[in-house]
Amino acid sequence: MYYPDELVEEVRQRSDIVDVISSYVRLTRRGSNYFGLCPFHNEKTGSFSVTPSKQMFYCFGCHEGGNVISFIQKYENATFQEAVKILADRAGMALPESTDATARERENRRAQLLAINKEAAKYYYAQLRSDSGKRGMEYLIGRGLSDETMQRFGLGFARSTRDETYRYLKSKGYPDDLLRESGLFSFREDRGMTDKFWNRVIFPIMDVGQRVIGFGGRVMGDGEPKYLNSPETPIFDKSRNLYGLNIAKSSKAKNIIICEGYMDVISLHQAGFDQAVASLGTAFTSGHANLIARYAKVNVRQGEIQRYKDILLCYDSDGAGVDAAKRALSILSEAGLRAKVIDMRPYKDPDEFIKGLGAEEFQKRIDDAENGFMYEIRMLEGEYDMKDPSGKSSFITDVATRLLRFEDPVERDNYVGLVSYKYDVSAESVNEVIKKQALAGTGVTIKPRPISTRNGKNDMIEAASLPQTRLLSWLCDEPAIYKVVNRYITADDFADPLYREVAAILFEQLEKGHCDPADIISVFPEEEQQRRIAEAFHQSIGDLESLAMKEMALRDLMINIKQLSLTRNDRSDSDFGYIIKIRGELEELKRVKIDLQDIDRSTAFSQKEE
Repeated sequence: MYYPDELVEEVRQRSDIVDVISSYVRLTRRGSNYFGLCPFHNEKTGSFSVTPSKQMFYCFGCHEGGNVISFIQKYENATFQEAVKILADRAGMALPESTDATARERENRRAQLLAINKEAAKYYYAQLRSDSGKRGMEYLIGRGLSDETMQRFGLGFARSTRDETYRYLKSKGYPDDLLRESGLFSFREDRGMTDKFWNRVIFPIMDVGQRVIGFGGRVMGDGEPKYLNSPETPIFDKSRNLYGLNIAKSSKAKNIIICEGYMDVISLHQAGFDQAVASLGTAFTSGHANLIARYAKVNVRQGEIQRYKDILLCYDSDGAGVDAAKRALSILSEAGLRAKVIDMRPYKDPDEFIKGLGAEEFQKRIDDAENGFMYEIRMLEGEYDMKDPSGKSSFITDVATRLLRFEDPVERDNYVGLVSYKYDVSAESVNEVIKKQALAGTGVTIKPRPISTRNGKNDMIEAASLPQTRLLSWLCDEPAIYKVVNRYITADDFADPLYREVAAILFEQLEKGHCDPADIISVFPEEEQQRRIAEAFHQSIGDLESLAMKEMALRDLMINIKQLSLTRNDRSDSDFGYIIKIRGELEELKRVKIDLQDIDRSTAFSQKEE
């Protein structure tokens, strides 16, 4: 559904960000801002900030940020339109039908694709329970699944005829262009449309709203591939959905179990472990980790404490499963989450384990799950000759590098103690190696971030952004200084393309006598752009106690921005005339004394509300 910009703006303005976020996060007022524990990564001290004057949120820990709409998008895993609808309902606003033909068509196609998937799921479901589905039913019964479990997961069967599902859906009136877009069919000029899924047991994939968004199919017999999954479609994104999460999200269990495949999830649910989920024919991604973080959070209020369910990895015990577990542990760590690993040995996977030893023994394995970091270390141990002193020394150095990832010194010391005890090395020696690795600049970043915020930029580029972001933030905090800034700096002086666009919009707002950073965020559709803008508007200029210090700091910022302007390489007029012009303006800035005396003190340097 498309909503006009002016309507979206009205919804945003009628949705006070403190009021909205406080219904999700416990906030405590500090001065003019509010702080709480970030809902997007695991933390012990509140670094999540909500600024009423800017109608923005920003986390100083994981660097997530945005306005009230982007908060709802991130927290509820919602589309932009869904977030607007949630806020409109909350504000008691009735949203009109879309007047944009293109947007209406897009939403209509999405609705039709969902309807096609639903109809296909019903068809597959019926086929499994018919005479023609006997082979699929025998397979599932042979795997130990009950009728109740098959029904709960909507399992079905695609018969061997290669166009039967196509002919069925055509009889329901769906056109070929939509059927091709659904991902259920293959198309060749010489053969036309054929079913992608045939002679397979079918696993419908549902989103958290219980809508069928895709399918998985297990071939009957020796065909390849053994498991086939729906391709990416307008309604199916493998990296943002987890199989079984539609059920697991409501589980009362104190943990979430991440598996590799459909049957692992189904077997665990049937055994009573309804907290199991699996990635969908793809490697575990940061999108999956962020989704897990959202549903692993326990909404209990114990002072300032926010608890998370344990996250347990239950991957195959073979080499591929070990590699997958190590990758998932790293991704979860980057998302600020700690995970444990369930030992499946002597069985390969959870399905085999449940059949072999039963649910009670599996619960014991859950209770004894190995700490994720110690699992990584145990796997790492196999890469070194631990009987050779030099091999063991290299191993400890590698371990020390990995210990740098822990920001909390108490947590790091706990792991140092475990490593020291297990490998018969003094804690003092391990800490000494850690210090050497830190000084050498090796190892991972001490503070993990759920989302990559720098896109590989080096420190020099990152430092170059600071003058630009600090000036933008200062202008939002104290708009009156624009009267001075616009004498020397234009939006075109901002070297970073994104900040240049932001500055252009902000300067236009300030020319009209107002400043609305949350509105600026709404202009940019990309999540990474919104995050960077929110981060820019939350930069600190430091403690400037006197007017003279403010004047000096402002001049230095403008000089730095003017110098950075010379580094732009995207201009068509990059000739000597331009360079001379900028250098002339730069020399003038270096000579001038910035005077803030004539600025209205009540607006220029107002004290923060206590």
